[in-house]
Amino acid sequence: MRMNSSQIKHFDYIFTGTGLASLMTVYKMVLSGKFSDKSILLLDKDSKKTNDRTWSFWEKEQSIWNSIISKKWDSALFANENFKRDLELKPYSYNKINGLDFYNFVFEKISNQPNITFLNEKVTDINELETHVFVGTEENRYTCNYLFNSIYTKAFAESQTKYPVLQQHFLGWFVKTEIEIFNPEQATFMDFSVEQKGNTRFMYVLPTSKSEALVEYTLFSEKFLSKEEYENEIQLYLEKLGINQFEIIEKEQGSIPMTSYPFWKKNTKKVLNIGTAGGWTKASTGYTFRNSDKKSSQLIEFLQNESLKMKDFHKRSRFWFYDLLLLDILYRNNELGCSIFSSLFKKGNPALIFKFLDEETSLIEDFKVILKCPKIPFIKSLFRVIFFRNK
Repeated sequence: MRMNSSQIKHFDYIFTGTGLASLMTVYKMVLSGKFSDKSILLLDKDSKKTNDRTWSFWEKEQSIWNSIISKKWDSALFANENFKRDLELKPYSYNKINGLDFYNFVFEKISNQPNITFLNEKVTDINELETHVFVGTEENRYTCNYLFNSIYTKAFAESQTKYPVLQQHFLGWFVKTEIEIFNPEQATFMDFSVEQKGNTRFMYVLPTSKSEALVEYTLFSEKFLSKEEYENEIQLYLEKLGINQFEIIEKEQGSIPMTSYPFWKKNTKKVLNIGTAGGWTKASTGYTFRNSDKKSSQLIEFLQNESLKMKDFHKRSRFWFYDLLLLDILYRNNELGCSIFSSLFKKGNPALIFKFLDEETSLIEDFKVILKCPKIPFIKSLFRVIFFRNK
């Protein structure tokens, strides 16, 4: 993997931003063996040398990422203040991957490829011309035939009013307790027993041993909290579990946009937006890993098309519309999240719900899942969305 930029100015492909979607795509390019004659440049201000995030996802079969999964769970807990349910996940497992393990895994593979260059530079300018795309950084200038952009511009979604925008925002502590209190064989998928305060708020727990776990306070809402409020809620939750003595090993904090805004309309002949910037995040849940895995594989197939036009990559499905309805409800009545998710998981088949969230269900299976949800909010949202979209 070449690191000297002084003589390298034009590339077949440039990736601006090297997050999950970009690295998955480039890794699969290498695995396919069909892009070894293409020069590829990856640009990012971040060197990807820190454990800056945790990805969780469910899957039925082992994937190419299996060797870097740090923990798997076959059981999950769903709870609110009135009930708890143990969810048997089979044939799925719920998996956890640490960000640094993923980065190291991918860079180890691509570092041996003479056609791939990674440069630790901040992108400042992207300009599509008739024959190529111009990319400027704080240090250099480059051109390419095709550009893949994963740098998220929040103003695109947040400066409009047609599509609701929520945030999945969270703060998590990796804790080590003095007592053995956790069940390492069961993840807490959503625990709505915390005070809702007019929002959709829940705790998320990924135990890795009887005394170690990631404990995360998560909201699906429009506005952020102060750091102290997230941490106070984690502290209260740990006390409720009977944990008074613990050590905080690590912290993570983040926010993922939840919106059905059509980012793909920004795609052009030579520029494709990918990852969150391209609408690859599952709008109704904020999950990114599974969606990016599927989309990156589709992109590898797409790039082998001789009549390549980036704007033709995206195809909207009915699941986009389902997500739009849920986000419309939560945007207008954010306190309804607990009742919606509780009705879904109280009696629903967990495997079918995961299949639905993976957008792999049939129309009949869709209705089996949707009919578990409260009817009135979705009917009202349906009329609002249809009326608004046809004005």
